[in-house]
Amino acid sequence: MLITLEPWQLFVICCAFGWVNKGTRLRRFREVYTEIPRKNGKSAISAGVALYCFACDNEFGAEVYSGATTEKQAWEVFRPARLMCKRTPMLTEAFGIEVNASNMNRPEDGARFEPLIGNPGDGSSPHCAVVDEYHEHATDALYTTMLTGMGARRQPLMWAITTAGYNIEGPCYDKRREVIEMLNGSVPNDELFGIIYTVDEGDDWTDPQVLEKANPNIGVSVYREFLLSQQQRAKNNARLANVFKTKHLNIWVSARSAYFNLVSWQSCEDKSLTLEQFEGQPCILAFDLARKLDMNSMARLYTREIDGKTHYYSVAPRFWVPYDTVYSVEKNEDRRTAERFQKWVEMGVLTVTAGAEVDYRYILEEAKAANKISPVSESPIDPFGATGLSHDLADEDLNPITIIQNYTNMSDPMKELEAAIESGRFHHDGNPIMTWCIGNVVGKTIPGNDDVVKPVKEQAENKIDGAVALIMAVGRAMLYEKEDTLSDHIESYGIRSL
Repeated sequence: MLITLEPWQLFVICCAFGWVNKGTRLRRFREVYTEIPRKNGKSAISAGVALYCFACDNEFGAEVYSGATTEKQAWEVFRPARLMCKRTPMLTEAFGIEVNASNMNRPEDGARFEPLIGNPGDGSSPHCAVVDEYHEHATDALYTTMLTGMGARRQPLMWAITTAGYNIEGPCYDKRREVIEMLNGSVPNDELFGIIYTVDEGDDWTDPQVLEKANPNIGVSVYREFLLSQQQRAKNNARLANVFKTKHLNIWVSARSAYFNLVSWQSCEDKSLTLEQFEGQPCILAFDLARKLDMNSMARLYTREIDGKTHYYSVAPRFWVPYDTVYSVEKNEDRRTAERFQKWVEMGVLTVTAGAEVDYRYILEEAKAANKISPVSESPIDPFGATGLSHDLADEDLNPITIIQNYTNMSDPMKELEAAIESGRFHHDGNPIMTWCIGNVVGKTIPGNDDVVKPVKEQAENKIDGAVALIMAVGRAMLYEKEDTLSDHIESYGIRSL
């Protein structure tokens, strides 16, 4: 039976194979991550990709692997690829393919295609590695071994395709975050292509209309009637709800939702904002110092009254991290965070200080420079390890204010920042680190009271330092809102006689 690719499949294939470097004519993308619900044709498209790389990609001695945690899963891609060859004699004859019981090869150049299970050794040199159902992998051993073994290939392809899962501590969810960071522009990666089919935050999972959004192959390889029946079962039985959400709507049910809407945040971006536009205007400098071994942040916030509403302007935030945190990380020890930091250093938005700890003198000098551009009205600062810097800021008349990051101090400014973002009263210059931090914020509420909230991070590597500094700055700015004049008061309340 012939397989006709659907538009979404054509889009993925055309992007992965059609986007090439102008000079070398080699493929741009080395990694492709596709996240899609069950029964949407994952195995068929992966089998076709693997066969093309095995036989048609002009790679001498190509090694192609279908990798998984179990033999059964590894065969989910290899089996349809093998059947395609067995049922298409013209294909095997044209490319000299030998179809064996557990592998395929091309004697002409020694190319081979076979399933791969568990943790492989370091001897392979894959041209293409297909990782099916990546969410089932407890570690990134197979993925990393395949990726690092591709150095001798001209245009290798790491092809990961999966449904959502439950393990947000695993390598698949980490790769998903990397894809999202690439897509929203906070961490550019020109060699990574990613596409995620799921519902939007706020969508009602019980609404039949969301089925099409998450299932691009609905009516082709997965039928609407089946999905409707599964949805109804999940609505009737709470025990089945998470299974339905994960497998048919691609929702990671163990992952908590981000507090701030990144789409709204990005609509507030204004790259034309510069410090010169606010020269001489008072500003608030807020500092979240985290640990000396970690990222430290300074948010710079201005306010303006427009049509009786307070508008906030976040311009030129600053971030620091020690050298050892960026460049001396042991293998597999927070490697993803180090890679992220290195890209930001190259972009010029992250400052590296010498040694294993952040040198607070860099931060003090930046604060003094900021005060020369705009008079600093206050400097809210995280008390954690900040005693020395706080004294230095006081010596420079920068008015440090210690802010304990609890519900009392963080809830109102956090909600005000959200309201300002949603209403278009917030403006920022598009700093990628600040965007990343904002996207990492999860709202932790008091049990029984969803209206009281404070910012937390879902995992240790999901830094929120910049967002916390910004929230503290908003909190101080709220205290400086325009006070009523006598005429304003009379207009609002009238004159009362006592």
